[in-house]
Amino acid sequence: MPILLRPWTPDDADDLSRAARAGHDLASQFGGTDLTDASAARSFIERILRFDDAAKNWAIEVDGHAVGNVAATGIEFRHQTAWMSYWLAPAARGQGVAARALVRVSEWAFDAGLHRLELGHRVNNPASCRVAHAAGYLAEGVEREKLRYGDERYDVETHARLATDPRPPERGTAVTLRTEVPARRRS
Repeated sequence: MPILLRPWTPDDADDLSRAARAGHDLASQFGGTDLTDASAARSFIERILRFDDAAKNWAIEVDGHAVGNVAATGIEFRHQTAWMSYWLAPAARGQGVAARALVRVSEWAFDAGLHRLELGHRVNNPASCRVAHAAGYLAEGVEREKLRYGDERYDVETHARLATDPRPPERGTAVTLRTEVPARRRS
């Protein structure tokens, strides 16, 4: 199963909306935005899933459909750091897709001159922890009650990978990464 990482386009709105409907646990990734409508998903892609100097969001495409996102945000070249994140639609989970995508984007970040990449996951999300470990990110500690979703607060385990850390083992599936942003279609 080849994986393509590429900037999101408005044409991905149906795939994003489908992921939001299938993965109710993704609501926190979308900041509470209701993406069940394709026009809302299109707006979310344009406003939030940006691809610019400070934030790079790659659609994770499998079999011609965007099934998730892997991102480097808070990109900062003075200290050579970025915050990494990822999510997948339920149907794409459990196959190593997120870990392979995270490894590939991490390689891009190191090649771009970054040194320290960080991520965090709720301590009650063991699947996200497995992705972080599989992508070579080492656990560094727990930040108590860091995230709030609704009225609940969650502890977050922080992980990091340094440019000098060993590369994680190859997982066999090719991951292609594109950084060119497609031209907008004229209406």
